[in-house]
Amino acid sequence: MSSQRDADHQQIIAQLEQLLEPKRVLTDAESLENWGRDWTRFHTPAPLAIAFPKDINEVQALVRFANEQKLGIVPSGGRTGLSSGAVALNGELVISFDRMNKISDFSPVDRTVRCEAGVITEQLQNFAEEQELYYPVDFASSGSSQIGGNIATNAGGIKVIRYGMTRDWVAGLKVVTGKGEILELNHDLLKNNTGYDLRQLFIGGEGTLGLIVEATMRLVRPPRDLTALLLGVPDMPAVMRVLERFQKAIDLTAFEFFSEKALAKVVEHHPVQRPFESKTPYYALLEFECLNEELMEQAMNLFEECLEAGDVEDGVISQSLSQLENLWKCREYISETITRWTPYKNDISVVTSKVPMFLEEIEQVVNSQYPDFEIIWFGHIGDGNLHLNILKPDALDRDEFLQQCENVSRQVFDIVQQYKGSVSAEHGVGLLKKKWLGYSRSEAEISYMKAIKLAFDPNNIMNPGKMLDV
Repeated sequence: MSSQRDADHQQIIAQLEQLLEPKRVLTDAESLENWGRDWTRFHTPAPLAIAFPKDINEVQALVRFANEQKLGIVPSGGRTGLSSGAVALNGELVISFDRMNKISDFSPVDRTVRCEAGVITEQLQNFAEEQELYYPVDFASSGSSQIGGNIATNAGGIKVIRYGMTRDWVAGLKVVTGKGEILELNHDLLKNNTGYDLRQLFIGGEGTLGLIVEATMRLVRPPRDLTALLLGVPDMPAVMRVLERFQKAIDLTAFEFFSEKALAKVVEHHPVQRPFESKTPYYALLEFECLNEELMEQAMNLFEECLEAGDVEDGVISQSLSQLENLWKCREYISETITRWTPYKNDISVVTSKVPMFLEEIEQVVNSQYPDFEIIWFGHIGDGNLHLNILKPDALDRDEFLQQCENVSRQVFDIVQQYKGSVSAEHGVGLLKKKWLGYSRSEAEISYMKAIKLAFDPNNIMNPGKMLDV
């Protein structure tokens, strides 16, 4: 039986090599391991092969072939996902977009540019800068994440408070559905009120409906004279009071927070200096456009008010671009730094005004259930998004660690449900969050989601087992 299966697999691989060419179909162990997984390390990848199409027609041919063979497809971008959404576990064909990375059709009037799915986020940011424009969706993985994957997971990042999510910057999409049909969605229009916007189904759809092969992305005027304040605060309620005070007076481009434990990890493992000598339980990082001296004076007055109120214990403001970048390193290096401890990540959100009460309840559960685990908090507090990271002790088995974390996740998600929050604010559902989907979505919603999935992908070949079971 096993020999017959091996023979079938070899036949499929031979046919794939005919569709593309042998050098663009990889089956060696190292390649299967590399392209068969994302940043999560809780599953062992086991794909059949990795395919590297170079254009839309080849993607369509691969999808049609997969339908004929009833072969699952897992899309692969920069593989920076944190919910196991790009992990191939059961002999699927991984389709990598590494070779589809061209930028074209820039329109200075419309402020749009067309990107193939494999365009690196930083590549788009650099292109926009060359045109004296700005692509504002930004996060720590911008140097490796790809636009197709960003769209498929509706990536957020550090500028959401001002610029929104990836969804807000997608003018049009070209996709290959699970049936193998090519759809052009929205035609880059700013106003288009002609029925259902199918584009929005693919944004955040995690490749379960089809493959995003091309996107027209909007650009915007670049921010000017960005300035950052890094403030040491005594507790989470104080963080929220600082946010409220600054938002009333200044249009912020970012408002991030992280814990002392997070900063200590970054300082220990990177050439990053502490922003000031004193240590505080939490830190708030604010960014704004300092367009004139009046704005700077206003920011400093707000800082003094926070000090007098006891909501801030210390702080520093950037005086140059290099200082701005150094302050951001304190926040942006956290995810990379803690990766070595195989963190179990909870990416949760509530309405911003509810964050202090919500966090207090979450911390009570976490501290009582994880007395021996190191907890790292950080997140995009300005939009209600909290990242709870539990670090795996070196001596603890990975599977046992995962089981312990999932047992407590149920209690955490009970609280999320009570607050009508989300069990996945920006990392997607994938495999890791699938069992918890019902904590943020009703049975009726999930039923409709399954029906939509089957309409676009009747053979259930598109990223099977991710987000939904159909």
